[in-house]
Amino acid sequence: MSQHPLGTLVDVWVVPGASRDEIVGEHGGALKIRVSAPPEAGKANLAVARLLAERVPGHRAAVVSGEKTRRKQVLIEGVTVDAVRNALGLGG
Repeated sequence: MSQHPLGTLVDVWVVPGASRDEIVGEHGGALKIRVSAPPEAGKANLAVARLLAERVPGHRAAVVSGEKTRRKQVLIEGVTVDAVRNALGLGG
């Protein structure tokens, strides 16, 4: 996770086609996220952004890099790294 002028960048590792949407831990230095959406037409990307926006209420999230790979960066707008860590239960 790193601070960005517009908010916080979160490195994520995505597992599409899972049985449910959930944050499951860490994978290679990235937040591991499972989503039920398939990896087609941006559906998994939208599911990842929606899940992170739900976990950090009041802030928008969008995939900003890695649109066609499992490794992505998601920008959560208007929030600090510490606030994101707290919202996701990751501590400091």
